Amino acid sequence: MYTKTVSGFQLSPLQKRLWLLQQYNSTYCTQCAIFLEGNLKPEVLKAAFQQVINRHGILRTSFRRLSGIKVPVMVIAESSVLVWHEINLSDCEPQEQEAKFEATFKQQRHQNFDFEQDPLLSASLLTLSLDKYILIISLPSLCADTWTLKNLVAEISYSYSACLESEIVSEEVVQYLQFSEWQNQLLEDENAEIAHKYWQEQKLPSQTILRLPFESHPAKQTEFQLDCFRLTIAPDVTAKVATLARKHNTSTAVVLLACWQTLIWRLTGESEMIIGMAGDRREYEELHEVLGLIATWIPIKSQLTPDLCFQELLKLNENTLNNNTEWQDYYTPESVGNDNDLVFPIGFEFEQLPEKHFANGVSFSLEKYYSCIEPFKVKLTCTQHGETLNAEFYYDVNYFSPDSIQRLAGHFQTLLNHATNNPDKKISQLDIISKSDRQQLLVEFNQTQIDYPKDKCIHQLFEEQVEKTPNNIAVVFEDQQLTYTELNRKANQLARYLQTLGVKPEVIVGLCVERSLEMIIGLLGILKAGGAYLPLDPTLPKESLDFRLQDAQASLVINLDTDWNIIAQYDDDNPNSEVTTENLVYVVFTSGSTGRPKGVAIEHQQLVNYLNSITERLNLPTAANFASVSTLAADLGNTVIFPSLCTGGTLHIISSQRVADSAALAEYNRQHSIDCLKIVPSHLASLLASAPSQSILPRQRLILGGEVATWDLIEQIQQQAPDCLIFNHYGPTEATVGVTTFAVQNNQASHNSKTVPLGRPLGNIQIYLLDQQLQPVPIGVPGELYIGGASLVRGYLNRPELTAERFITNTFGNSKCDRLYKTGDLARYLPDGNIEFIGRLDNQVKIRGFRIELSEIETVLCQHPEVQQAVVLLREDKRLIAYIVPKQKQTPSVSNMHRFLREKLPEYMMPSAFVILKALPLMPNGKVNRSALPEPDGYRPELEATYQPPQTEIEEAIAIIWQEALNVQKVGINDNFFELGGHSLLIVQIHSKLRQLFNQDLSITDLFEHPTISSLVKFLSPEKSEESSLEESHNRAKSRMNERQLRTQFRQKL
Repeated sequence: MYTKTVSGFQLSPLQKRLWLLQQYNSTYCTQCAIFLEGNLKPEVLKAAFQQVINRHGILRTSFRRLSGIKVPVMVIAESSVLVWHEINLSDCEPQEQEAKFEATFKQQRHQNFDFEQDPLLSASLLTLSLDKYILIISLPSLCADTWTLKNLVAEISYSYSACLESEIVSEEVVQYLQFSEWQNQLLEDENAEIAHKYWQEQKLPSQTILRLPFESHPAKQTEFQLDCFRLTIAPDVTAKVATLARKHNTSTAVVLLACWQTLIWRLTGESEMIIGMAGDRREYEELHEVLGLIATWIPIKSQLTPDLCFQELLKLNENTLNNNTEWQDYYTPESVGNDNDLVFPIGFEFEQLPEKHFANGVSFSLEKYYSCIEPFKVKLTCTQHGETLNAEFYYDVNYFSPDSIQRLAGHFQTLLNHATNNPDKKISQLDIISKSDRQQLLVEFNQTQIDYPKDKCIHQLFEEQVEKTPNNIAVVFEDQQLTYTELNRKANQLARYLQTLGVKPEVIVGLCVERSLEMIIGLLGILKAGGAYLPLDPTLPKESLDFRLQDAQASLVINLDTDWNIIAQYDDDNPNSEVTTENLVYVVFTSGSTGRPKGVAIEHQQLVNYLNSITERLNLPTAANFASVSTLAADLGNTVIFPSLCTGGTLHIISSQRVADSAALAEYNRQHSIDCLKIVPSHLASLLASAPSQSILPRQRLILGGEVATWDLIEQIQQQAPDCLIFNHYGPTEATVGVTTFAVQNNQASHNSKTVPLGRPLGNIQIYLLDQQLQPVPIGVPGELYIGGASLVRGYLNRPELTAERFITNTFGNSKCDRLYKTGDLARYLPDGNIEFIGRLDNQVKIRGFRIELSEIETVLCQHPEVQQAVVLLREDKRLIAYIVPKQKQTPSVSNMHRFLREKLPEYMMPSAFVILKALPLMPNGKVNRSALPEPDGYRPELEATYQPPQTEIEEAIAIIWQEALNVQKVGINDNFFELGGHSLLIVQIHSKLRQLFNQDLSITDLFEHPTISSLVKFLSPEKSEESSLEESHNRAKSRMNERQLRTQFRQKL
């Protein structure tokens, strides 16, 4: 007896899940197109179809929701009249017929079903000619699956024959109600517990997260909307698939599934994956001819590794399919704890379409079908009809564009061909990129050859410029300036002095000077003497400076205490040296994973190629005004220093105080009309937040570099300075300053990239995005970024093993580029050939233009006597957070940690917050689970200073500004700004607010020298004049800096 509930019948488990999924979403529809050929009688066909409906209750079923019940019941009508449409297309051209057929098919797919009203099934007969017709059948997936469509073709043809003979088919058939009743009982029988244990042992995750690299991420919950891209597999490949299946005693479906799994693995890098595979439960003979929703989706879990051979994957799949199929009747997502709507983001199904059915001279063939019973992001449906194999890529339009799916289909086609030819190959070695795509990625995207002065050193190019523009202003610092002739003469005098001290090619000279005219004189003087300069930041801890000097074996150090009066007595004409383009031009130190920085050795020929390429790309007019706002100790500023000095421009060395003071920088820009500025995005964003944007921004070229640039920042810049061309510039020190640029013409690229693209390579640079097997990755797929070409540096100073590890042999056949630098950066090609930065493969990050190894900070932290373990993260707000596990129960104070780190690390590597943990969270493999580390709670950290709350209105006002900037809930008047997590960029933000609040002169240096609220309030005493001018403030700041410089005592070493 059937279980009757009020006026209907209980849904099957499959129907219950589908009902909850669809909620009137027309995507969950099942339809087909039956091609009929012969002397068809349409009225007889209609009568035959009506007979089929009369025989099968599921075709007369509606679904009624009863009060208090979450899911409806099935209501089966005693009789139902077929909804029948006839469309005559016999007068249309074949192309128009095809278009109208597709339109009708799609329109019926997207019809909204009224589930409570019978009938739900509809049919349209399209007449193409006297002997050619197409019958389109549509009904909700609650009533049908793919096998139902196959059975319908047979049933309709059989009934058509009977109707022609005036017969009625009276044979009893198994009704869907019987299957539904059996399924509901099955989940409670004696095997259900065994089946549940089996599925639990598969260790299926409660949520399957599998994202293809080129999929979009909808901002909110969207309705499941499908589209499809189809391709026909070449006949010879189809034959090879069949041959391979027979050889390994498996099925065509298993071969195609293995290809699909391999492709998804290659695109995502996810070794453990679950793909949903459509399965049919009609293995019992009694169910073969049943109509209705019987098919289900079962999980196919696989563990793919680079060493796995394709033919081994076939065996693994065969075993998995056999085992899972045995227990498929008992599988539901809920049985493994997965109650998500999207159980299988990636799907696969294979269907063997039936041969033609014949009835009284009319052939019936299932030519096209569509059935959706489970949501997905993308599903590969392979259908075989005789000797023809089709691949249909169904996809949710909320996640994928048509172009990305078309590329996906191309990769599948390439992989299928290569796998069937080479089943013994490892899956990591199988091609997924076609020959034409490979040519594009390796050759066309790297056609960057341009001429440059290969026989010239950088200082020789400067000397040529001196001859062209001797009286142009070459360099400006505050109220000081030098013409090209004056700068050249002073550099020549220094060079001759250095030569008397033994400076020659390959001799490294330290340059430890604050931003000033002497910085540029020193740089050029060292190069003219034949040596290489080692830029050093005077603000670094003594230990860091000593290490760099010793590691580089610097023979001399130039600073403001150097004997400039003696130097001025030397000849000022150009000196001679034996330096060549293959000699060192400078050495710059970058962060190292061992806790010690590493020196990168750059030659003249690499810097000259960069200079030539970036100058051409920027396309600036001669005599432009360039602004330098970054330290010489990082190569970021070389983008403006050398192009300015070698093109007749004026280089403005902006003082440290102005760089951090938005109002002062804006005033300087107004006075000097800066044309070109290179700056770190976070630094610029901080300045823009506290000054008139138009005054901060240059007139012609803005170059962003050193870290990721966001589209929000670009939009802000374009609103304020629409005539300024913005460049995003990328490149590691190991490839000489930068290797790519992206010119932001408009924000069109924002539709394809989350952040501003890195762009395309500069002249004579090659970029390769490779997988772990050093094979190129397809467009849209992340790969590690490798660099080759004329800007690749010599290597790491005195580190041959590290140089060999990071600079590898180029296997892509370009003799001009025999090495590749392994950046550790993850990137992908956008469809237009531009490159988008994705992230790092290791713990390296960039902050304010400085490249930092997080492990270097961790190593130093672990040297603290009270620290057991340490992990450092860079949060999205650009703050470094240190997570500490102390050795003892007593927690080290933040003040103590700051003092310890300040002796060993530069300011930009200081953590903004310290989080004390009892233990670090670990993953199953024993590694630190960085994603599980908590956000800082915002509470005041443990400081040595006792908390003393603000007492006056002034103290309260300053405290509020600090709390907002530092994201700390309370601030005491004796708390140190930097120990609370402050850094130089936050100083810039609060500086503007404080100056506006108190309406009196206040410099950035004042804030550095008064890092507590109490000391700042004393400094801002009422006696200070409110009319104090901006210029006076900067004179005070400049005076303080000069005093600090004079205290820096570096003499000749070694």
